[in-house]
Amino acid sequence: MTASMTLEKTSTLTSAPVAPLLDRLFAEADAATSPAVSELPREELQRLAGSRTDYLKFYGLAKDLWLPVSRETGTLLYMLARANWAKGIVEFGTSFGLSTIHLAAALRDNGGGKLITTEFEPSKIARARRHLEEAGLADLVEFREGDALQTLATGLPESIDLVLLDGAKPLYPDILDLLEDRLQTGALIVADNADHSPAYLARVRSPAAGYLSVPFAGDVELSVRLG
Repeated sequence: MTASMTLEKTSTLTSAPVAPLLDRLFAEADAATSPAVSELPREELQRLAGSRTDYLKFYGLAKDLWLPVSRETGTLLYMLARANWAKGIVEFGTSFGLSTIHLAAALRDNGGGKLITTEFEPSKIARARRHLEEAGLADLVEFREGDALQTLATGLPESIDLVLLDGAKPLYPDILDLLEDRLQTGALIVADNADHSPAYLARVRSPAAGYLSVPFAGDVELSVRLG
């Protein structure tokens, strides 16, 4: 095949404005600090982060922390959404929108779709909106502000192709309860830091639950809906 016959293939993820924006945002995330969190005793920090009743307090204190997925997990999200031609995506835990950008970039390259993302902290939602606008992807994203147990209780798409769980870890089983009836056969669930939600892991790894699930990349649980 001659060079003139070769088609150069690019992706939204690896092209401007998204690629340089992600480089900048990941650098900002690495540099971010939170005195409100760092001054907490370790035991209290672990208690708040793992609590089913005080998780809102923890995420309020952590409003200055980005808490993003890793660069590798972001790329994985894009690849998975492309691979299953996702059109309907739900994200639990927007933070500043780095994972949202990866998922929305996949929707763009899939020809369109809708990403519903939810975040408790208002200041994070505001920043994430600006980042998605800067990426040129805001038209694909519906932002929902508040506790995900309420924001994801209604108004879901008829079918969901991919889910990212990256909010309060104790709520992973509850969020799955809200979404499960809408999961297509073959739908993918990526749960970041799932080792902090033993109840969730027990559920998706149970042969009777209707999933096939494996740990991936050290801190991610990847599950597929079997039917």
